[in-house]
Amino acid sequence: MSFSRNNKRNSRPLVASFVIIGGFIILLLSLVVSIIYGAAEIDLPTTWDALTQFDPNETAHQIIRNLRLPRGLAAALIGAALAVSGAIMQGMTRNALASPSIMGITAGASFMIAVAMAITPQVSSLAMMIWAFAGAGLGAGIVFGVGSISKSGLTPVKLALAGTAVTSMLSALSSGIAIHFNIAKDMSFWYAGGVASVQWIHVQLLAPIVIIGLLIALLLSKSITVLNLGEDVAKGLGQQTVLLKIIATIVVLLLTGAAVAVAGTIGFIGLVIPHITRFLVGVNYRWIIPAAAVLGALLLVLADTASRMVNPPFETPVGTMTALVGVPFFLYLARREGRGL
Repeated sequence: MSFSRNNKRNSRPLVASFVIIGGFIILLLSLVVSIIYGAAEIDLPTTWDALTQFDPNETAHQIIRNLRLPRGLAAALIGAALAVSGAIMQGMTRNALASPSIMGITAGASFMIAVAMAITPQVSSLAMMIWAFAGAGLGAGIVFGVGSISKSGLTPVKLALAGTAVTSMLSALSSGIAIHFNIAKDMSFWYAGGVASVQWIHVQLLAPIVIIGLLIALLLSKSITVLNLGEDVAKGLGQQTVLLKIIATIVVLLLTGAAVAVAGTIGFIGLVIPHITRFLVGVNYRWIIPAAAVLGALLLVLADTASRMVNPPFETPVGTMTALVGVPFFLYLARREGRGL
C-alpha cells in the first residue's frame, strides 16, 4: 500500500496525458513539415495529392512517397526506440547516465555492422539487423563486465566511464576494419548517423520490431517502476528481478539494434529524453514509456528537419544535431553524479 500511495504521489497523470496527446499532435505536424521541406520544396496541396492520389509519373509525388515519407516515419520510429531504450536502461540500472550510446550498445551494433560488411559486402537489410542485434549484446556485455570488476561495485559514473572506454575501443576497431577492407565510405554513413537513405524496405523491417518492443516495454513498465525503487524493495514486493532484467535487456537490444541497423549511430536521444520525460510526468514508468516514445520521435523528426536547414542544399548529419543537445546535458549529469565515484 505504501508503494501504491508513493507511486501516485510521484505520478502526474494529467500532465502525462497532456504530454502524450499534445506531443503526438506536434509530432504529426512535424512530420508534415519534414515531408514538405527539402532540397526540392513541394507545397502542401501537392503533398496531399501525393498521399491520396499518387501519380507515378509526377516527380514531386515520387519524392514524397518514396523518399520523404519513409524518411519521416523511420525518424519517428528510431527516435521512439532510442528514447524508450534509454528509459528502460535508466530505470533498470537506477543510473542517470545510462543510455544506448553511452553504454556501448550503439558502438557494438556499429562494430558488428562493419564486420558484416567486411565479410559480405552485399549484406541484406534483414541480415544487417541481425548483426546489429548481436553487436548490441556484445557491447552491453563488455561494458557491464568491465564496470563490475571494481571492488566497490558499479556506480553511475564508473559505468559511464566503462561505456565510454568500450565505445572508443569498438569505434576504433570499426574504423580499422573499414580501412583494411576498403569499406570506409560505406561505414561513414553509420558513423554520422541519419535517415537520408531510408527506403520503404527499412521501414517495413523496422516498424514491427519497434512496435513489438514498445508493447513489451509497456507491459514491463509497472515492474520497472518497482525495480527503480531498489532491487531489495522489488524482491520484497515479489518481483522476479532477474527475469525482469533479462526481458528488459532483450527489449533494449532489439530496439537499439534495429535503430542502428537503419540509421547508424545517433547519440544522446536515449540519455536526454528519459530525463525530460521524468521531469514532466513523474517516476511512474507506465507514463514514462509512452511519453518518452512520443518525445523521442518528435526530437529526431525535428533534428532531421533541422539538418536540412543548416546548410542547404547539403545536409548536416542528424547525429550532429542531437549531439548539440546531448553533450552539454551529459556533462551536466556527469558533474551532478560525480559524487558517486
